[in-house]
Order: sequence, then structure tokens, then C-alpha cells
Amino acid sequence: MPKENSRNQVPVRAIISGGGTGGHIYPAIAIANELKERHANTEILFVGAQGKMEMEKVPKAGYPIEGLWISGIQRSLSADNLSFPFKLTSSLLKARRIIKKFKPNVAIGVGGFASGPLLYVASRMGVPSLIQEQNSYAGLTNKWLAKRVNTICVAYEGLEKYFPAEKLVHTGNPVRKDILALDVTAKRTAAFQHFGLDPAKQTILIVGGSLGARSINESISKDLHKIVNAGAQVLWQTGKNSFEENPDNAGLLNHPLVKRTEFIYEMDLAYALADIIVSRAGALAVSEICLVGAPAILVPFPFAAEDHQTKNVLALEEKNAAIHIKNSDAKSLLVDAALALLQDTNRQQQLAQNIRQLGKPKATEQIVDEVLKLI
Repeated sequence: MPKENSRNQVPVRAIISGGGTGGHIYPAIAIANELKERHANTEILFVGAQGKMEMEKVPKAGYPIEGLWISGIQRSLSADNLSFPFKLTSSLLKARRIIKKFKPNVAIGVGGFASGPLLYVASRMGVPSLIQEQNSYAGLTNKWLAKRVNTICVAYEGLEKYFPAEKLVHTGNPVRKDILALDVTAKRTAAFQHFGLDPAKQTILIVGGSLGARSINESISKDLHKIVNAGAQVLWQTGKNSFEENPDNAGLLNHPLVKRTEFIYEMDLAYALADIIVSRAGALAVSEICLVGAPAILVPFPFAAEDHQTKNVLALEEKNAAIHIKNSDAKSLLVDAALALLQDTNRQQQLAQNIRQLGKPKATEQIVDEVLKLI
């Protein structure tokens, strides 16, 4: 049954802005879906950055999206930085036009390039605004917006050092409904059929984020023969731009035990067949793995802002909830660690039990509660 909110009887017209990676896009879609579930007459418009993956993924989820001509400032000296003032001016003007036309009664930012100009203009125009910070380290855009928005939903404790404490609400990260409602036992057979894998084999799910992870891909590609020789199988999301076949393992990509794909849309099915997971440690990945309750090996991306992925892993490692392998050690350790974990059912059970306790299944509902308070 759809949830009702007695405080809010007016139609909801929400703009949701942000993107750049799946870690921003899928939480945004989860928020949109929850709003629609509560109020069937909700109208939602997404605003993203032209050329970024949200321009593809959001329409696939059934929502309209407008694109801004915006990108980030490069940390190194770059000619691209010269165009930033023009992009920002263009985006601010277009954001104003979008808001005047759509007339939202709330604006939601999830991080990423586009949310900066959109939420800035919305706040200047008197639209109640909320931002959601997924990581343990606040992103530049959200830090810039913090003084202007009404509410800041966060996934980690201790973010008072980045944001005004009186605006903070500790909610956790939004996760898609198909992950929240995942019944592994019920979906496992369908999952193996969908991906064309053998239900009698142990399965490693390898995901490096929506854009892929070069160090993980290179590690798996280098030692793919070890996995095949052990009789295990892999479901491997490589991303579009970070995969090259290792010549020493030429031909193994077509092996029946190897299913490689650029992107997995049916993550509920992917999680359902995984005995163990190898992943980056972005906020969305960690949140989903906590809710799924799967034994995981995490390889944090060391060049993320303030190395926040490593901080995410350390928080889990301290609770014996995940195995941490440094990016620099992946080539030498990753596959051997994965195969060792496959053989250690006691360790699998321990990790799964501990990581499941860290999940926040009500995060999306709590964020939408805060959104509706603003209307």
C-alpha cells in the first residue's frame, strides 16, 4: 500500500539534481521512486550534466531529465578550466529557466556537477531545498551549498565538521527498492538463468562501480585462469573504459565460467547469485552490500576526494564486516584472497552477519520524510 503523509496534501513537484556516477544517480532515483509511491500525482524533473551518465540512466528509470552545460574544475592545470566560468554562467541561467517553467515546490541535490547551479538558483528563488551527502567526506558541491539549503541528509556520523550541525539529519544512503526487497532464495534460480551461469558453481560478483575500476579489472584479467582452474565462476562488470584483455589469458573471456558485461542493470539478480562480492568502496556500493548482507572484499579507489573510500572500508574492517585490500596490492593479492574466501564458509558467514548489522533499510523513507517536511 502506498504510504500516506498527513502533513502533505499538496501535489509534489520536485526537481532532483546531480549525477556523474551511479553513486549519485541511483540514490536520486530511489528518492524519486519513494516520492511517487507516497503520492501518485507527484511530478518529478531531473536535472543533470550534459554528456554524463545520468542523461542515459534516468530516462531508463522512467523520468524526464534536462541537461546543464557544466563540469568540474580540474585539480591540475588544464585548459578545460578556462571554460568553467562560461559553463557555470550558462548553467545558472538555464537552471533559472527550468525552475521558472517547472515551478517546483522542493529541490533535492544528490551531489555531482549539475546539483551546484540548480540548488544555488533554487535557494535564491525561495524554493525549499535539501541535499543528500552519500560519503564520509563531504563533496565540494555539497559543501558549497550547505549554507543555502534547508536540510542536509547524511549517511555517516561526524559530518558536523563540513556542514551546519543544526541542518544535519543522519539517514543513511537511499537504496533501490529491488535491493531492499531482495529475497536471495526466491531470486537465485532466476538469477542464474538470467546471466547464463551454473547454479552448481560458486560465484564471484565483481563490480568496480558504474564506470569500472582499472585496478580490479587488471587484477581479475591477470589471474582469470586461477578462477577458472578452481572451478569457480565470475559475473564481472567491467565498465566501458577501464578494461583491457590480458594476453596471457586470451580466450578465457568466452569461457562458460566467465560472464563479462560493461554494466549490470539487474543488480538485485546479481546480488542474489553472489557467494562473495569484490567491489570498490563507494557509498552506494557499501550501502547495498550492507543491506544484502554478503561477504565482501573491498578495494577502495585511493584517489577519491580525501581518500573517503578507504575511510568507508576502514569503518567496516574495524567491525570485521569486510576484507580490505589496498588498490596497490590488488594485482598480487585480490584473486588469491577471493578464492581463499570462497573456500572458507565460516569466514563468509562471519563477514555476512557483521556487515548486515550496518545496513540502514529505512534511509530512503527517512529522506523523503525530510523532503515532505519542506513543502
